[in-house]
Amino acid sequence: MLTDWIPRDSLTALNDGFVVAITLEAKEGEAEAVANILRVMTPPTMAEPLVKLFLSYRSPTNRSLFFIFELYVSEAGWAAHEATDHFKAAVKELLPRLTRRERVPFVPFLA
Repeated sequence: MLTDWIPRDSLTALNDGFVVAITLEAKEGEAEAVANILRVMTPPTMAEPLVKLFLSYRSPTNRSLFFIFELYVSEAGWAAHEATDHFKAAVKELLPRLTRRERVPFVPFLA
């Protein structure tokens, strides 16, 4: 199996939770501002008790395109994240700079 190299406990922990996949596309001239907002919001997000992982990625071929992988302990963790001041501040700064924002939640289905 592809995941044989991952310790079973680690794999179980990563596959247990609530995932949100987010795609952001910055307006022309706004990509660096979007990148900075993501840099600023990452440390306080990772410090939240119900957040397992918050990873931001940027396309090397389209510098205006970002992908965020969020892993929470539960769906309640996502709701708690959205209630934080740093999330609200980031969204207020992000939304005017985006042409697209897509958020898709996922839950594990393989045991």
